Amino acid sequence: MPTYEYECSACGHHFELFQSITEPAARKCPACGKSKARRLISSGATIIFKGSGFYTTDYRSDEYKKRASADKPADTSAKPAESKPAESKPAGEKKSSKSDGT
Repeated sequence: MPTYEYECSACGHHFELFQSITEPAARKCPACGKSKARRLISSGATIIFKGSGFYTTDYRSDEYKKRASADKPADTSAKPAESKPAESKPAGEKKSSKSDGT
């Protein structure tokens, strides 16, 4: 169920209500009691993390980053030993078989 924002045009009070989508808009202001409340167009819902485990599973800790950087090789700029390229034939060339056409 979404949370709707309201404003009272009589006293200027801002408030929020947790309502069903099918429920009609509230009219009565909780601050002054007048029926001058109107629903505002809001920016949308926000993400609310509830329960345990979100922080530890979704975000990496500093300790994890330190251990991960320690596991990396010390010098990544060293080039591997160069090897000679293997001789290869062009792709379109086929092996010929020795056969007489007779």
